[in-house]
Amino acid sequence: MTNENEKVYTGSVAIVGRPNVGKSTLLNAILGEKVSITSKKPQTTRQRVLGVKTEGPYQAIYLDTPGFHKNTPRRLNRAMNRTVISVLHEADLVIFVVDCRRWTEEDELVLTRLKQQEQPVILVMNKVDTAGDKLQLLPTIEEWSKKMDFLAVVPISALKENNVAELEKVINEHLPEGPHIFAADDLTDNTDKFMAAELIREKLMRLLGEEVPYSITVQIEKFEDSETLIRIAALIWVEKDGQKAIVIGHKGEMLKKVGQLAREEMEDLFEKKVFLHLWVKVKSGWSDDDHLLRHLGYADR
Repeated sequence: MTNENEKVYTGSVAIVGRPNVGKSTLLNAILGEKVSITSKKPQTTRQRVLGVKTEGPYQAIYLDTPGFHKNTPRRLNRAMNRTVISVLHEADLVIFVVDCRRWTEEDELVLTRLKQQEQPVILVMNKVDTAGDKLQLLPTIEEWSKKMDFLAVVPISALKENNVAELEKVINEHLPEGPHIFAADDLTDNTDKFMAAELIREKLMRLLGEEVPYSITVQIEKFEDSETLIRIAALIWVEKDGQKAIVIGHKGEMLKKVGQLAREEMEDLFEKKVFLHLWVKVKSGWSDDDHLLRHLGYADR
């Protein structure tokens, strides 16, 4: 709660970086709730995901983004990169997330883009829990801090939630003064349909092999919400017949497992019984189809 005479601060904070550096894990750690799906595979996040953290006079509106990547062979990849650029234009503050163990060409690509922006940038060196001797990080921190005039350099472990509170402190100190946009208890603008589709896709990303998940998207065909039950019908699009067979699995076992895991998490999220029906269809080249990409929300979310 804030009194009428107390100053309040509100700002949008873009979370950017190359694929698979832990951007979505960081957002979930900050919010203390899961609003963005995660997996060990790059490009799990495909659209902008908004999360709100309000603490007293401070309201930070976080914008989780797809991994900014170098190779963009499909329209879907290019749409994801455009999403990152769009979010950068609207942000008041930028969190640039990198893996503390290595600096890559794609990190350099993100850095080049950030140097074209005017917003202040915080360099977040993630995954310090995997780095072994923390003292060995000090030369790396010193070296990377010279790559740009960063507002701050903050080493963290998003997975273990180490030093995340210190990062939030830096963020709050640099939010612009202005009225809160969201209610104090708002967490995200995700719709239930969006979360249902994302949870299904998350299970597919986690359970399937290396190549198939990138050729998959999920479309909610029916979402009927009653007082005690939600009925969901979801269509899983793949690009090849062989991918369809893999998603379904031997005697339907893979699809059944995906459905079970997604349904269980939906029931926890929605706090009611969920009836989930999944089926799989082949749409060759869906990830290069502008009309279908717009229909699936990749162009305008």
